[in-house]
Parts: sequence; structure tokens; C-alpha cells
Amino acid sequence: MPADAALQIEVPCPRETIAALRAGQQVLLSGRVYTARDAAHARLLQAAKAGKEPPVPLEGEVIYYCGPTPAPPGHPIGSCGPTSAARMDPYLELTLSLGVVATIGKGNRSVQARRTIVQYKSAYLVAVGGTGALLAQRVTAARVVAYEDLGPEAIYELTLDRMPLLVAYDAAGGTIFAGEEPLQEGGQGGG
Repeated sequence: MPADAALQIEVPCPRETIAALRAGQQVLLSGRVYTARDAAHARLLQAAKAGKEPPVPLEGEVIYYCGPTPAPPGHPIGSCGPTSAARMDPYLELTLSLGVVATIGKGNRSVQARRTIVQYKSAYLVAVGGTGALLAQRVTAARVVAYEDLGPEAIYELTLDRMPLLVAYDAAGGTIFAGEEPLQEGGQGGG
């Protein structure tokens, strides 16, 4: 995607920045994001149920559904392609309620997840599946920040430099996926 055609966003950012995005818009994302997949989300849920704070600050943050591979010599990270987002749908309301403003993954999501995105004025961004090695070139730094025992499913902090993404679902109920109806005001429809 040409850099001049995409909106450049620095994260963390205010929810209002994300709420203004629209489905189909190209984004170049820079700044800090956290990775989390199934096991890390399950731990976040356990912590929340126990009344504990998350292990990393989530206000204004973006979660990338990704389990990176080990870094080859001279690189901050190995392949870091997106995980199917639908697997994290049961945890979406939790993470958004903790302050997360957007998520990154691949594939479509449930109608309930879409309604939750609208409710929290969030967005779901997609990366192209199978491009993990190319996406890794947009990562300038990576470190494990929580749940190290989970290996690739630990929470990593990544620093991005213009990672190319597409807005799949927006805060107004818009979608890029064929066969899905846009949600209407208040998150109705889409089924």
C-alpha cells in the first residue's frame, strides 16, 4: 500500500483516534503494541476475576493477536503473523473494558464481537495472513513483558514502525467482509 494513501497512527492513542477510523481504511501503525493469544487472554481473565490489575497498562493500547517465533540473530523478532481473531472473541469485552482501543488479527469475528467493538468505540484491524516474515520487518524492538512461561503465547511488547493494516470493523458498525451487513447505531443488525 502506498504510504501516502494510508493514515499514520502512533500508539498508544486516545479512543477518539480509533473511533474515527472507518472500515476499508488503510493504516500504518507505529509505536507500542502488546501481543496476546488464547493462553494470555485466559490469564488476563483469571486476574480480572481475582480483582488483580493486568500485568501491563492497557489504557489506549492495541493488542496484536500474534505468537511470534524466536528472533534470528541480528533481528528483534522472528515471524509475527496474525492469529485468527475469532478465537479471542470470548475475551474481547474484557480487554476493551480494561482500556484497549483496538485489536489486530486475521479473519472475521462474531456478531457479538462486532457489537462489542461498536459499544466500546473500538476498531478491529487486520493484517494479511501468511505475511509474518514481512510484518516482522516493521517491528523495531520486542521483549517479553508478562507470562514468560507461556513461550510464544507470552505477552510481548512490540515497537512498530508503520506496520500496514486495514480497518476491518469500525466503531460505527462498518465491515469489509463480504456477506456481512453493517451494524446500525447501537450495534444492531449484522446477523
